[in-house]
Amino acid sequence: MGIVKISDELHEEIRTTSSVMSRSINSQAEFWIKIGRLCEMHPDKTFNDLIQQELMLQRQKEASLNE
Repeated sequence: MGIVKISDELHEEIRTTSSVMSRSINSQAEFWIKIGRLCEMHPDKTFNDLIQQELMLQRQKEASLNE
């Protein structure tokens, strides 16, 4: 695990959002990083498209574990 330095302002935004979304601060930051990476990789897709794609991938992983 590495350490990423961010501004105090961004940390406060993550803290606030994490409580609304019922995530830990680290989980919220990880979610934003993952979505940002996916947006850069797939600029033609919407946020909802990306979430649906990730849900489908998660279901496929879970199904393969249950086989």
